Amino acid sequence: MKQTPGSHLATKQQPVAFRGGGFAPVSRPWMGFVVFAVLIAVLEAGTRIGLISALTIPKPSDVFNTFVELYRSGLLWTHLVPSLTRFVIGAAIGTALGVSLGIAIGLFSYVRAGLVPLIAALFPVPKIALLPLFVIWFGIDEASKYALIAFGTFTPMVVATYGAVDNVDRGLIRMGQSFNLAWFSIVRKIVLPGAMAGILSGLRIALAIAIILLVAAEMLGAEYGIGAYILQAGSLYDLERLFTGVAILSILGVFVNSAIGLIEKRVLRWRG
Repeated sequence: MKQTPGSHLATKQQPVAFRGGGFAPVSRPWMGFVVFAVLIAVLEAGTRIGLISALTIPKPSDVFNTFVELYRSGLLWTHLVPSLTRFVIGAAIGTALGVSLGIAIGLFSYVRAGLVPLIAALFPVPKIALLPLFVIWFGIDEASKYALIAFGTFTPMVVATYGAVDNVDRGLIRMGQSFNLAWFSIVRKIVLPGAMAGILSGLRIALAIAIILLVAAEMLGAEYGIGAYILQAGSLYDLERLFTGVAILSILGVFVNSAIGLIEKRVLRWRG
């Protein structure tokens, strides 16, 4: 059978794999569990055979048993509920104020000129060092703990938010102006969606700082809370209880990070 000149080329054509994924991350949540399982197994084996001294790191199985006892006795919720309350209230106040001020700095030149130097001066100040000052101002009760967590969350959220607003594509804003969109519509439909990725990245950092400050605040003048529990365990050199408290904080960090990840999937799904 006689072939046409194009038929020979057509028979050798191969499908080309799609290579335009744009470095989109592939979700593999099981990898995190594998890493944790391997790390715990190494620590358990190391402590059992004597490579790791029991005076420095307890066996993970003992830490788990201590956690189970804490749960069964009801002390877990006695310490966890006050900590979560302080964390949620303080972080919510700091995040709301930080995002609001960060958007104002990003949108208004006079606000930027007046407040950016102040934020730059406050941002590097160690927040834990201000804890005694907050106790003097707000007392040793809950108000000082809320204030410390809020302040520690506030400054990174301001910086992250106005940086995210600055990084919004100006071409999109000019396009909106060329179509005579109102100022509020440009902010709501272009600026805020474009800045949301940076704001959520800043939120991850701010909430991690909030957990650190939560522990510091509870170690000073708190009867109940994860920080107070860790302080009591450390004073008694009870490593199982101490590492149990640390593990609870780590689990809290994982839940917070996962919650932000779910928010990102919902809010930023327009990125594809």
